[in-house]
Amino acid sequence: MWKYIKPYIPFALLAALGIIGEVTMDLIQPTIMSRIVDDGVLGVHSGGTGNLHTVWTMGLLMILLVALGGLSGTLNNASVHYFGQNLGNDMRKDCFRRIMSFSFPQMDRFGTGSLVTRVTNDITQVQNFVANFVRGLLRTTCLTFGSIFFLFRLNHTFGLIILGAFPFVVGVMALCIWKAGPLFPKLQAQLDEINAILQEDISGLRIIKACVQEIGEKIRFGKANDAQIKTQLRTLVIFAFMNPAANILMYLAILTILWTGSRQVFAGSATPGVVMAAITYATQVLDGVLRLLMVFQTITRGLASWHRVKEILDSEPELKDGAGTEEPLARGLVEFRDVSFSFPGTDQPVLEHIDLTIHAGETVAIMGATGSGKTALVSLIPRFYDVTEGAVLVDGVDVRQYRQKDLRDRISIVLQKAELFSVSIRENIAWGKPGARPEEISIAARIAQAEDFILSTEQGYDTMVAQRGMSLSGGQKQRLSVARAVVRDAEILIFDDSTSALDLRTEAALNAALKQARPGCTKVIVAQRIASVRQADRIVVLEHGRIAAAGSHEALLDTCPIYRDIYDSQMGKEAQKVG
Repeated sequence: MWKYIKPYIPFALLAALGIIGEVTMDLIQPTIMSRIVDDGVLGVHSGGTGNLHTVWTMGLLMILLVALGGLSGTLNNASVHYFGQNLGNDMRKDCFRRIMSFSFPQMDRFGTGSLVTRVTNDITQVQNFVANFVRGLLRTTCLTFGSIFFLFRLNHTFGLIILGAFPFVVGVMALCIWKAGPLFPKLQAQLDEINAILQEDISGLRIIKACVQEIGEKIRFGKANDAQIKTQLRTLVIFAFMNPAANILMYLAILTILWTGSRQVFAGSATPGVVMAAITYATQVLDGVLRLLMVFQTITRGLASWHRVKEILDSEPELKDGAGTEEPLARGLVEFRDVSFSFPGTDQPVLEHIDLTIHAGETVAIMGATGSGKTALVSLIPRFYDVTEGAVLVDGVDVRQYRQKDLRDRISIVLQKAELFSVSIRENIAWGKPGARPEEISIAARIAQAEDFILSTEQGYDTMVAQRGMSLSGGQKQRLSVARAVVRDAEILIFDDSTSALDLRTEAALNAALKQARPGCTKVIVAQRIASVRQADRIVVLEHGRIAAAGSHEALLDTCPIYRDIYDSQMGKEAQKVG
């Protein structure tokens, strides 16, 4: 954590200076009060005659010390808040940067709900931990041991009484922290589960309603929430026991001071003012101990959260950047050389011994049954995953030798699921090319057959998109996703079953516009419909992760039984749609 603390050490030192000033003022006041009582009111040292001047002088001094303590406290609070908030800000940014570099398997291992909890709640707990460590621990330690020191200066017997009670209080505190400590990681893990359920159910609300599963999801969420509350209550009950136990011990010590002090006053070895100051110091020790208990509770929880945050910060990206390459001569050439692939963590091969060359400017379609490896194949081109065996080359260079940004700048990809963001339509399209000019955005929208529906909205390109594109139909979302890919003008364009929500007429218009606008662009199209791929230069048929056949539409009808079966099952109905 030192990396995040180091830049703000000056503010931590300012906070410490403020704490020392504040505590010093608190420690001086009981002594002054004892003088007011003994000399100003009772006149213990002047034959029983009080001294109003002493009352005024000492009273004004107390007010001045309270004001100085308040200024010190303000300095302390401001410095601690600046320190804690900036530390949390830096930590969140670093966590987010690290998450953005994660591979898909890393994202799956952590889980979206857990990552959200760690970047929000856990870092807040770390902020509280650091703030309490700087302010709470230092203040309560200084106040507690300072009060004990002043007690010894006043009267050794009073000091020994408080010191005798102290180990028992520390023992109660240690017992509670030992019992509650293991519950904090469990508490955060349960919060992960709650966030995961929330995220799933909010994003899948339509299907929940369609399947009438509201009650089932309420029960699932309720169980997760009940488990978290149960753990939280166990923690609170443990600390609820700690406070009264510590209170009882400390108040017994105060009663002992009162009893001993009254005997000493009658014996003439102590004054009422000294006894009163001793009780004030004892009360400060009690207050310090109680605060210390709460500080250790926050620190224990903060350390548990820090270990969870540290897991993100210590996670190295599984896909490392290559050393970079010279500017290649070829443009849009894609080669698969004896490629085999299994998803990380599994031994089941998804692709086996794929040899395929896609020439620059060529349109190649990938077809096959569900689970045949189509998406896995095209995901290897932008290096979303690394091959298990063999190599994937783009423009003659192994994709592992590229810097990931350089590689993906050459590729535009439209995924199966259209992901949109809660910004304007214009900004969603411009994601493909930050800084794109308005005319470039309009051209991309026209190619994607999206401009008509965009202009039909009240604010056109400035229309805001609801979260996750919920305000748009499936076809509209797909067309905006296509526009986002087209605006980049990349050398390689990949459509991963990304026109499935479009009718055949719209899809045909899109393909024609794309062919005219990007004639030199290499296009790789994953599709389920024959009508979507029949105009491709080549169609590659996958079966069980292997290439079963490759060729033109006409050639495959003659030579590939798999392709002919797909054709026979589809074209009767689709021919009617086209007609």
